[in-house]
Amino acid sequence: MDALTKFKFLSDNAVLEPAEEATFAPPPPVAPCGIPLTLQDHQPAEASPHRPNALQDVGIHHAKMPGGKTIPLLKTMLTSACERNCYYCPFRAGRNMRRVTFKPEEMAKSFMVLYRAGVAEGLFLSSGIIKGGAATQDRLIETVEILRQKHQFRGYVHLKVMPGAEKAQVERAMQLANRLSVNLEAPNDQRLAQLAPKKHFWEELVRPLQWIEEIRQSQPAQRGWNGRWPSTTTQFVVGAVGESDLELLSTTEFLYQKLRISRAYFSSFRPLHDTPLEHLPPSDRRREHRLYQTSFLFRDYGFDLEDLPFTQEGNLPLDIDPKLAWARANLLDNPVELNRAERQELLRVPGIGPVSAQTIIQSRRLGVLRDIDDLRALGVQTKNLKPFVLLDGRRPTYQLPLW
Repeated sequence: MDALTKFKFLSDNAVLEPAEEATFAPPPPVAPCGIPLTLQDHQPAEASPHRPNALQDVGIHHAKMPGGKTIPLLKTMLTSACERNCYYCPFRAGRNMRRVTFKPEEMAKSFMVLYRAGVAEGLFLSSGIIKGGAATQDRLIETVEILRQKHQFRGYVHLKVMPGAEKAQVERAMQLANRLSVNLEAPNDQRLAQLAPKKHFWEELVRPLQWIEEIRQSQPAQRGWNGRWPSTTTQFVVGAVGESDLELLSTTEFLYQKLRISRAYFSSFRPLHDTPLEHLPPSDRRREHRLYQTSFLFRDYGFDLEDLPFTQEGNLPLDIDPKLAWARANLLDNPVELNRAERQELLRVPGIGPVSAQTIIQSRRLGVLRDIDDLRALGVQTKNLKPFVLLDGRRPTYQLPLW
């Protein structure tokens, strides 16, 4: 089987693993069909209006980098064979499906063909687990070493850390990759036992994230790729085993505060044929969206668990943005004076994010903000903020919503 055919086999389920996606659009059940793309085709990616489908068919996805640039990212695996039996996973052991495998040299060479053709600019590389997590991690590391050393690839690499990887392997991966990720999948050991019974939450999954942070704190960043330590992410499967939003977000808050991850991804559960959870209903995508919103409140806005409007069952309301819910409970009777508020106070106002908060602070040096038009001129989103702010001591005019 040639490399292109292998990529196509792997691409059907690549969408199930978020990695720097530019949007939260629901993943399709399978990769869409398109005009076949050959590895010998050296036209640029935008040469044909049909090319995006063809690219996604082999696992190329639009990915937004930490600096905001969007690149075509190849999302793929060294092998779809796996000895673990995670109950939700399309690649679980014993599932009746065709398996494909790349050798490290083959994967590196095949990616470089796509890279030199202008088809892919970065690589997201994961793998099923064969002969244990440490042996699989060795093959992942070998692949990136070939890319960096033999092919002199200096672009973006997002590398998975396998359950059971050793600390020395994690450190070597930190010297090669721009980003590392460890999928926790569940918020705690009890939920993980229901979702992936052969994995160990603390020993195999949380510990590598702890090692990464220890290395970042104790060793100079010059040892990392291009003189920087990689960022880290994780992923949770949402809605498969009865976990609450409170469970998911308690762990997410810990990861942001203690282990300094860059992002938590949330993937709504989708039942797959020939898996133990195939009889369960899919998770509501609105729940995934609220979890994303809340994780950004932790990361960028200074919110914590106590600020969130959990129901008695420990879940977020689906019908309201969590930041807006907090503002309705706390700011209607105590509006924020935009001409005097500190940055953290501004960030609590619906419609004001980190960029617009800084813009407001800078504009106040030039004069007093007196009305909504002043905010609009600064590019501030004013649709939701009017009930919660004062401008030079006065509330903006707004129509009372039917809450």
